[in-house]
Amino acid sequence: MNNKSPATGNLNQFDAEKGFVIPVGGARYSNRELSWLKFNERVLSEAENMNHPILERLRFLSISATNLDEFFMVRVAGLAVQLMQNVDVVSFDGRTPRQQLSEIEMASDALVVRQSNIWKSMREELANMNITVTSCKNLSKAHVEWLHGYFYGQIYPLLTPQALDPSHPFPFIANLGRCLLLDIEDDKARQIWQLILLPDSLARFVKLPGEEPIFVAVEHVIAHFAETIFPQYKVKDWGMFRLIRNSDIEFEEEAEDLVQYFKGAIKRRRRGDGIRLELTEQMGDKLRNFLIENVSMMPNASIDDLPFVGVCDLSEIVDLDLPIHKFSPFSPRFPERVREYDGDIFAAVKAKDILVHHPYESFDVVISFLEQAAADPKVVAIKQTLYRAGSQSRIIRALINAAEQGKSVTVVVEIKARFDEEQNLYWADALEKAGVQVVYGFVNMKTHAKISMVIRKEDEGIVTYCHFGTGNYHPITSKIYTDLSYFTANKDAASDAVQLFNYVTGYIKPHDLKLATFSPHNMREKLNSLIEREIANVEKGLPGEIWAKMNSLVDVGMIEKLYEASQKGVNISLVVRGICCLRPGVLGLSENIRVKSIVGRFLEHSRIWAFGNGAKLPHDKADVYISSADWMTRNLDRRVEYMLPMINPTVHMQILFQVLLANLLDNQQSWTLNNEGEYVRVQAVKKPFNLHQYFMDNPSLSGRGKALKKKSVPKLRQLSHDEGQDGWGI
Repeated sequence: MNNKSPATGNLNQFDAEKGFVIPVGGARYSNRELSWLKFNERVLSEAENMNHPILERLRFLSISATNLDEFFMVRVAGLAVQLMQNVDVVSFDGRTPRQQLSEIEMASDALVVRQSNIWKSMREELANMNITVTSCKNLSKAHVEWLHGYFYGQIYPLLTPQALDPSHPFPFIANLGRCLLLDIEDDKARQIWQLILLPDSLARFVKLPGEEPIFVAVEHVIAHFAETIFPQYKVKDWGMFRLIRNSDIEFEEEAEDLVQYFKGAIKRRRRGDGIRLELTEQMGDKLRNFLIENVSMMPNASIDDLPFVGVCDLSEIVDLDLPIHKFSPFSPRFPERVREYDGDIFAAVKAKDILVHHPYESFDVVISFLEQAAADPKVVAIKQTLYRAGSQSRIIRALINAAEQGKSVTVVVEIKARFDEEQNLYWADALEKAGVQVVYGFVNMKTHAKISMVIRKEDEGIVTYCHFGTGNYHPITSKIYTDLSYFTANKDAASDAVQLFNYVTGYIKPHDLKLATFSPHNMREKLNSLIEREIANVEKGLPGEIWAKMNSLVDVGMIEKLYEASQKGVNISLVVRGICCLRPGVLGLSENIRVKSIVGRFLEHSRIWAFGNGAKLPHDKADVYISSADWMTRNLDRRVEYMLPMINPTVHMQILFQVLLANLLDNQQSWTLNNEGEYVRVQAVKKPFNLHQYFMDNPSLSGRGKALKKKSVPKLRQLSHDEGQDGWGI
């Protein structure tokens, strides 16, 4: 009998006492951090996908680097803190903080090397397309002369060289700070170290004039003219470096003023200990050692010598106005159903529930919902949650306008939204000044549910219109994130939404809910009961089936419940874009579970769950839910989230027979997760099917309206587990 924990063993045997199976050659669960790195590898693979235009591939390269920055700022830094504090907590997959950091270092090092190699290859490919990224020494005389004038007019005034000696100690470098370090020498061989901090306002690349784009990295421009910055000195060595700091904010439950606490915490974040240092590999050993000795770093921090520092900055080149090297332009549709009511969203929703599928259908309908509410004299109140709203938000202006016109406006602003804390504090201040009742929610929980309510006084009395979203009220991300917006005037949905707001604003625990389920109230229990019902159906000889789409699957309790369902014969198909700690296809454990990840033109972000309810999916009888929550412990136990059943037949059909089914059928942007925890790109066996292209080409069911009735929408026939590559084909 095996007495090891399910996270640590490598034996393929059943433990009757503990009731679990441990697969051969691996753990029962995949490590969360390593699973995230595998996700970022899939993102990086799109930079090598020759089916994408060159600038889109460059965008994926830049995104992978930005992702890695945030990973180090939060996840790696958190483990390093545990190590510093001698916290010996073992992760649920059986690794200590030290073991995790060691494996992360190997995986992230390989990822960084791969990024550098891809950029080297892509740079040559760009040059063949007359898009040049070069250094000053390769420029023509005319270009150097132009660059000289540009340098003195646009760059030099922003620079403040700082000598480094006993009377000028090494300065503080802010998080993500970019600097040049120079070793200069006068004619008497006297040596001085100089540091130049590059301001955030300074673009990373200088674009030279001319029809064909030529870019020079700003550090090369500064280095080229360095001897004019330091007259009578000669540059002996130079290099650029970039510092990433611990940026996680820990909030204290006893904080007396949450707003003031977070204002201070944001400032402290900028001064967190260094967790990763990038420096140019051209930097000589003497300069390199001086840098490392003078930058305060955490134990186990990474030091990377790179041919190009700050791969994330390549996004500046992506902004080139060269449509031929980008994805074909796409204009989101505005729901025809709303147009048929002359743009009156309230009339359209009152007639019938509407589901809007972003980014294929415009986010403008969500903004219009609030703008119309602000201008409508019949509207008496608006309630809104805001997790991330963006830097220039029409939604904020609509809420302010509504308050200024005398409407009762309540906004729950989540100031604990990571990396958006400062922006959200700014919006909260602006809203309060306009007379909006701003609520900050719980100290120890984030309000992550995306719900908007408009209360309208109509002839028959008060009517409440609700918007439930799977994404944020963010007009920029709505153009690239796939999410669902559900509009309804259903009284039960409105009653439940009121209870959620009362829970956040007044700590009144939800009770007697009609449709919705909320975490941390009882979402975990609801999900468990739905899975148990599928198990019971199998035991009765009925089909048992689950389809679920989410961003991350981490919670051990949910994983174990899915393992149990698999062992009882329930067929489970999961679309998990990012982290997945479940191990599918393991004999005796999870052979009835399949997991795929989709990475493509758009970022899959919606949370959708379907339970067969005694029928084989897809089926009209199935229970279908949308949600704001992933299956992570934080979402189920430490956040305010919602899940809502789709009871309108048209909306139900759109989500199940269009959205979910298309995700399962995609074989152009999909990866399958095998029982060893590795991802394999799906190859089209029969007919190629691109999920994103399908929705760009075809209108949705609930929003198409009468005007599009005659336009036939290709029907996605019922998925067969026996078809295609690993059962995912069509």
